[in-house]
Amino acid sequence: MARILYGIHGTGHGHAMRGLTIARRLGGHEFLFIANDDAPRVLEPEFPVRRIPNLGTVFKNYQVDLAATVRRAVPLLLHRQRHVEAVLRIMDEFQPDVCMTDLEYFVPRAAERTGLPCLTLDHQHVITCCRHDLPANMWWDAFLQGLTPRYLFRPTGDNLIVSFYQPPVLPRYRARVVPPILRDRVLQLAPRDDGHVLVYQSNSTHRALIDFLRQSTTRTCYVYGYDRTEGREGNVIFMQKSEEGFLRLLEGCSYVIQGGGHTLMTEALHLGKPILTLPLKAMVEQRFNALYIERLGYGMQADMLHLSPELLRTFEANLPRFRENIARGRFCGNELVFGLVDAFIRTGRLPLSGEPAVIEEGGARRKQDD
Repeated sequence: MARILYGIHGTGHGHAMRGLTIARRLGGHEFLFIANDDAPRVLEPEFPVRRIPNLGTVFKNYQVDLAATVRRAVPLLLHRQRHVEAVLRIMDEFQPDVCMTDLEYFVPRAAERTGLPCLTLDHQHVITCCRHDLPANMWWDAFLQGLTPRYLFRPTGDNLIVSFYQPPVLPRYRARVVPPILRDRVLQLAPRDDGHVLVYQSNSTHRALIDFLRQSTTRTCYVYGYDRTEGREGNVIFMQKSEEGFLRLLEGCSYVIQGGGHTLMTEALHLGKPILTLPLKAMVEQRFNALYIERLGYGMQADMLHLSPELLRTFEANLPRFRENIARGRFCGNELVFGLVDAFIRTGRLPLSGEPAVIEEGGARRKQDD
């Protein structure tokens, strides 16, 4: 059994759910998480968590609140040595064999100080570690906003990137791109088409979306993420946060309308649901996700501030084509990822493409194929 110190980005639930799924599956090892904000509520019922602040993004009115984000980041960066030392004290107590990070700032730096192997496991480094053919209107934003995963949350010695799209890895990085990790509750769903639409906004909301839904479709639209959590406006029903209720609606929806978040995209695609994505312009990862949703024929992307009824009519007319394209994709990499992470824990190195990954269970060894 090995000990793993695992830093988790705390904004939203996607990073924490990924870490929780890995820790549950690799229960023969001992995990201690470093996290803050939303993540401890996901992790603490099952695993120990130490709270260390982390860098995060603040949203307002469907855009990044740059001033608030900077105000949050500056004190943390000015006192980063103090937080790194706090992680080092945790290391002295826990004595980890390896470290892992899912867009967490301080654990990789503490690992560097101690010489411990550290594995980056996230989706964001698809921006940094891979080659993309981008449209001209994304070049500047991809360069500017890509500085964050390139330098602030810089790649570690080994990088495992989970993604529903798999661009080639740049040769200067020791990295591997694999299909996403899906939580058990999603894997247990039996998708069907009940005719409704699932709408989810996680980072920020805008009234324009509600007006767009009312004007553009007669389908019932179940909306999550707004301050209003009950009541109805025409065909729009506002929903209170509930994992069980959300998954039930995801299971039976005709399609999903969402921001640009990768976690819900992968869950929807696994269930065969086309996606209309409304990425935040200031979030380059969301714009990458939206670009590939459209390029791969899994749905369409749109600008929240330029929505029209004709857009949704075009999207709905293409639902059969989107579903055919999704049916040819591969959106669950759980067993492969578990094997690769287990191999890293045991050896301190990530097997690259073409190298076998083996996961140990009760002394048995099972080879994981690509």
